[in-house]
Amino acid sequence: MLASTAAFADTTEDDVTWINQCTADNKKEGATEDVVRKYCVCMNNAMGDEEAKSVTEWEKTHPDETKACDKEAGWK
Repeated sequence: MLASTAAFADTTEDDVTWINQCTADNKKEGATEDVVRKYCVCMNNAMGDEEAKSVTEWEKTHPDETKACDKEAGWK
């Protein structure tokens, strides 16, 4: 639990909104909720703070970051 809390220490309200949307967008993709959450946090962290696209939109144009976050989350 501590690691999880520390991972979200610098998470803003805006980040939570993007992460929750990403989680909802990916919940039927065959991964566990924990893996999807890790993926979404990773992708959110990879995006710039001024990014206006959702994680789901952004990942379509950033395949290297998507692959890295897939691996980090243990998805694929």
